[in-house]
Amino acid sequence: MIRFLDILLSIIAIIILSPVFVIIPLLIVAESKGGFLFKQIRVGLNGRDFVLFKFRSMYANSDKGSLITIGNRDSRITKFGYFIRKYKIDELPQLFNVLMGCMSIVGPRPEVRKYVNLYTEEQRLILTVKPGITDYASIKYSNESNMIAEVDSPEEVYIEQILPAKIELNMMYIENKTVINYFKIILLTIAKIFRKDK
Repeated sequence: MIRFLDILLSIIAIIILSPVFVIIPLLIVAESKGGFLFKQIRVGLNGRDFVLFKFRSMYANSDKGSLITIGNRDSRITKFGYFIRKYKIDELPQLFNVLMGCMSIVGPRPEVRKYVNLYTEEQRLILTVKPGITDYASIKYSNESNMIAEVDSPEEVYIEQILPAKIELNMMYIENKTVINYFKIILLTIAKIFRKDK
């Protein structure tokens, strides 16, 4: 049922947002050199790598350094990039990841291999479900980059505090993977995005 909903909702969203998929790429390439799409290897279902799509929010080739973005003081992010990150517009290309079957609309956010290699055996349980565009952790830590910006050792704090907390929230959905919770998380995500204006 959830796979059917993933396909149906993704197609509907892509059709409704089709003007966005035309306008955003034009604005991205108008502001800075490089393509409009950002591709990164992430770890998905059963620990398999896949290519995750995003609208590019950083200057081209600036992802070669740190894997963590640091709030408003990360010079790698373009001005327009801050805008599309704030409203999660940069995540929209992942609707195509969902159609391809490597992601679900709802599920644990996929991590890069570097951090997955740090998972305990118990934490690796989140790899038994498809990664998603949004989940409880995405909602709670929607302002994660700004939180990290306030500490002296961003990566250390991410690995030791934020990552375990996010995995614990992921487990909540895995243990109660129902259609009701699926729609609940989608609605909570939409509400969270619109509340950013206030």
